[in-house]
Amino acid sequence: MRKHLQAHELYEKDGYAPLPAFLSKQLVRTVYERTVQELNLQKPRQEFVAQGNLLTKPAIEVYSHIYPPLAGFLWGMTPAIEAHVGKRLVPSYAYFRIYQRGDVCKVHSDRHACEHSLSLMLAASDGAAWGLSVGKTRRAEPSGDVSTDFDGETYGTVPMVPGDAVIYQGVHHRHGRLEPNPNAWSAHAFLHWVDPAGPYAEQAFDRPTLSKAQHR
Repeated sequence: MRKHLQAHELYEKDGYAPLPAFLSKQLVRTVYERTVQELNLQKPRQEFVAQGNLLTKPAIEVYSHIYPPLAGFLWGMTPAIEAHVGKRLVPSYAYFRIYQRGDVCKVHSDRHACEHSLSLMLAASDGAAWGLSVGKTRRAEPSGDVSTDFDGETYGTVPMVPGDAVIYQGVHHRHGRLEPNPNAWSAHAFLHWVDPAGPYAEQAFDRPTLSKAQHR
């Protein structure tokens, strides 16, 4: 319980909190391998390849409204994240991404469906840590600004290896991956929730029409 309280305090104070060894390496590797196998991502269809304005290289992306097991994973993680955040949550959506070596994720904020978010590293070809950085300035609304750094804003960086996670307030705190990916590839799951009593409650339950807006 003390671990939950510490994470909650950090989350409230800084807008994010690290959750080292959140899940076992065996479990997250299984999630990665099953997703790749069932969707044949070794040779992905074009619908699973994307390069938005946040990335410097094409990445494989799979959304929970297309792949139901990912939605099930999101729902299953909800009680654990509620314990860390300290409030009741309802799922909005989730997605799976594979980054390439040398890629970064530019600094940005998320849309309203990402009020409370979890970044989870599933697998990495070389096992090298790759950091997620989160700004400590709380913003009232998400910004469309995308940049390569935090423009002087104070931020913290959490190195992540498979099994590690970070909870963060993606709507109100800018975030990104500043250093190039040191692995040949790394796989990640991004899970998102909203407060059912909060201002973004209508974003709940993985509405397909919302799945391709700007996000992390």
